[in-house]
Amino acid sequence: MLNVCLFEPEIPQNTGNIARTCAATGTRLHLVHPLGFSISEKAVRHAGLDYWKDVEIFEYTDVDDFLKKHEENKHLYFFSTKAQKCYSDIQYGLPDEDIYLIFGKESKGIEEDILFAHKDHTVRIPMIGETRSLNLSNSVAIAVYEVLRQQGFPSFKRAGNLRKYSWEDAI
Repeated sequence: MLNVCLFEPEIPQNTGNIARTCAATGTRLHLVHPLGFSISEKAVRHAGLDYWKDVEIFEYTDVDDFLKKHEENKHLYFFSTKAQKCYSDIQYGLPDEDIYLIFGKESKGIEEDILFAHKDHTVRIPMIGETRSLNLSNSVAIAVYEVLRQQGFPSFKRAGNLRKYSWEDAI
């Protein structure tokens, strides 16, 4: 099962957008306190639209709480602009394995002690020039869809429906 973990997220709109991505992909969301907002705030619910109720959410008191509960998992992947490995070079695992994509807070990312302790599972999304970072919700979407692409998009709807036409009519 795919999981997204946010260490101390600060911006409610990012968390709401991430919740929507989680709902659309069947991904569980793990929120590590302290949060920079209340998850009942209107801004989070608005950004997550009506999907918030469709997300399985887990909460942790702090980063140590999360790490202690998941220290035995071999599929913890820490996303950071400071990492050396590219996110697309990693083989994340199979759909039946618990895979955790972990992201730090918007202002500081993940603490370097944690990154160094997990250096073989720390990855980056490449950017050109002196770009500091991507938006957190964009980074999560990139990572989630890379894992799902590698897994062949299990149980995903393969085509959308047109309103006026039928795809079969195009043949």
